[in-house]
Amino acid sequence: MSSMRLFALPIIGFMFMALLQLGYGQAPAPAPHGPSSDGTAIDQGIAYILLLVALAITYLIH
Repeated sequence: MSSMRLFALPIIGFMFMALLQLGYGQAPAPAPHGPSSDGTAIDQGIAYILLLVALAITYLIH
């Protein structure tokens, strides 16, 4: 029985060490500095509005 404890104790110790290492994880990346939009979203919004206006004018003409 004592020889079994001699083998089990290091194995259990290594298992606990492995589980503790999983808890460290990776820190989240910091937020980027500067503006979050480079203007492409604004350009795309204007394009959608112009397309809707063109569609409405085409509908009214016909």
